[in-house]
Amino acid sequence: MKLKALVKDRNATGLEIAGDIEIKGLSADSRRVGPGFLFAALPGSSTDGAKFAADAAARGAVAILTPKGAIASSEIPIVEVDDARLGLALAAAAFYARQPKCIAAVTGTNGKSSTVDFLRQIWAFGGKSAASMGTLGAIGPFGAVDLGHTTPDPVAIHATLARLFDEGVTHAAMEASSHGLDQRRLDGVELSAAAFTNLTQDHLDYHHDLDTYAAAKMRLFTELLPRGAPAIINADAAEAPRFEAAAQAAGLNLLTCGWRGSYLKIGEIAPKPAAQKLDLRWKGRDIAVDLPLIGEFQAINAVAAAALALALGDEEGRVFGAMRTLKPVRGRMEQVGATKDGAHVFVDYAHTPDGLDVLLRAARPHAPGRVILVFGCGGDRDAGKRPKMGAIGAQHADIVIVTDDNPRSEDPAEIRRQVIVGCPGAEEIGDRGEAIRSAVNRLQPGDALMIAGKGHETGQIIKGVTHKFSDQDTALEALIAIGGKGIA
Repeated sequence: MKLKALVKDRNATGLEIAGDIEIKGLSADSRRVGPGFLFAALPGSSTDGAKFAADAAARGAVAILTPKGAIASSEIPIVEVDDARLGLALAAAAFYARQPKCIAAVTGTNGKSSTVDFLRQIWAFGGKSAASMGTLGAIGPFGAVDLGHTTPDPVAIHATLARLFDEGVTHAAMEASSHGLDQRRLDGVELSAAAFTNLTQDHLDYHHDLDTYAAAKMRLFTELLPRGAPAIINADAAEAPRFEAAAQAAGLNLLTCGWRGSYLKIGEIAPKPAAQKLDLRWKGRDIAVDLPLIGEFQAINAVAAAALALALGDEEGRVFGAMRTLKPVRGRMEQVGATKDGAHVFVDYAHTPDGLDVLLRAARPHAPGRVILVFGCGGDRDAGKRPKMGAIGAQHADIVIVTDDNPRSEDPAEIRRQVIVGCPGAEEIGDRGEAIRSAVNRLQPGDALMIAGKGHETGQIIKGVTHKFSDQDTALEALIAIGGKGIA
């Protein structure tokens, strides 16, 4: 494809010289550049892509897409645009040019992964060829592909959408992270609907304050979703009024769900040992759903997914029927196993104050005994949430064991110290495997062990090295060692 067909910025300079160059691929990572590629030299928070222009040229790049004035000269043609991130996203959309006909995006601090996976399951139950994209990778009818990030770079997004289209996928649900929205990674995706789950403290190392964080997520409704499209808002979220107002101002079809929802309303939730009964209100009628998931927040995520499917025209009998068959998402209130005398072990991705609070509140109705918590906080991330999460653990769990999460470049002991400021009575066991085994070994009948923070992850990042580690595998080995078993 010719370069002039990829660059959509009317103010672009350099196309008069480089416009007829044939482009065979795109990348913002010089290490992934091949012969005939367009290299996007993007500005970054830690480094500038312009520094790698020469490397990209050496690897075969035939042109560079860059912000105006970023590169003084180059041995290959330079195309300058007002917004290089937007330019790359639109170029990727044009280069791959194939997307499933129906795409729904979900944003929010917590619940994105579960909601998009539940929507994929609902669509598949109804006979549609469906896929989901996000933290857990791209999951479709032909398996899963690791994407590396909750919202990957736009080249990966559009390459994946094209691949899904080629595999016959007609319906795709995708996570929309604040980083992805702020960095224009979803621009060029042809959205049919979107949903907002909630907004609580997270990623302030990047956004610096909650207003900026909220504004990034709001782009999904104010700039990316086409006028008249369904905008599903969790009416119970503290920030719901701001997102509702933004959706209305953008001319979207505002539909609310949840306990206070007017489109799909939760009337009552009755917990069961390994499930919960939902009483829903839909179009003036009461509908009972036995949801095979644990935790109120999982019910709220499932309702948001159902609301998206209904708003996009799915038949209600199939949607509510699908809810009765939903399977939990890996690392999201995932039951790993149980002891022989009835104590249960769960793994969850909760890594924010609100996420941990919701997790522990959800565990209590299913734990007639004690709630035991094993968790830590990640390094090189918002340090302000560490004592807050410690305090939440102390408030809602009977036993708290503070351990390491992904310390990354930070001192693990210092991270643990900051967490324990909020829970001075907690036990400290730095080695995560040892912490999990210790918690499993002290389980008594009726207890619930919640292992929080890493969820689906299969590695632990320490000083730049990723060590193989799975909360699920470690907990299951510990359970089997004491005569327990995993969930079939």
